Amino acid sequence: MLLSVAIVTLNEELNLPRTLASVRWAQEIIVVDSGSTDRTVEIALSFGAKVFDREWPGFASQKNFAISQCSGTWILSLDADEELSPELQTQIRTMLPSNPPTDAYYLRRRNLFLGRWIKRGGFYPDPKLRLFRRTAANFTITPMFEDRPVHETIAFDGAADTLDFDIIHHAYPTLSTYIEHMDRYSSLGANLLVAKGRTGASLFSFLLQIFFIPQFTFVWNYLFRFGFLDGREGLLLHLYHATYTSWKYAKAWEKARSQSSPQKSEAAKPAQTSKAA
Repeated sequence: MLLSVAIVTLNEELNLPRTLASVRWAQEIIVVDSGSTDRTVEIALSFGAKVFDREWPGFASQKNFAISQCSGTWILSLDADEELSPELQTQIRTMLPSNPPTDAYYLRRRNLFLGRWIKRGGFYPDPKLRLFRRTAANFTITPMFEDRPVHETIAFDGAADTLDFDIIHHAYPTLSTYIEHMDRYSSLGANLLVAKGRTGASLFSFLLQIFFIPQFTFVWNYLFRFGFLDGREGLLLHLYHATYTSWKYAKAWEKARSQSSPQKSEAAKPAQTSKAA
């Protein structure tokens, strides 16, 4: 078997048909679902996918499990809101039968925000290592956690190349979905910051993290990396991405404060003395 496609899902009935249609030519499609309550599983089965039901352990663990179920020589790891462009489909279908010498390939990712392709401000080409020989790579798991909660990466030791065409990432079709995701991801990111001790303990670091880093992020990406050329969508994306950065640090500070509060309360209690009878 030449190519297996690995996808993890949770309530992806709106995205999954588009994703699976772009890889229906693959010899094997593996879908690992974590308890969808919509038509996700039904849709996956209708495309001939092998579906596994598995409780959610985290991004990297779930994706590694999906990879472990693949039997193809090559594995293509996709998110459920991504699809291969027609040009990329043709390139992969032409390349793999020729037994290419490189064991792993980065794929350019075309991020869409409110339906617009965001070309600047650091959002393109956004290369992701997604296509690799089955024995060559896997998703990393950090020793600090059972599983890195956000921005999982593929561990690969060797030479990699980049293909010429794009994955299309239908990331945030509405502002509501973007704000919902950023709220969730900022909470996950805050957990990483707390573990690293980056919690704004001093007033200076608090101001730096909550205000100055988000402001610098916006100015750097929107002005110096030409994000303003992506119109109103670019303005909103960079503005709210800076807000997400502030949320992340604020939640880390809040979490660290709540963890230390019981200790402070206990220390503040007067010592118990026993009276002689």
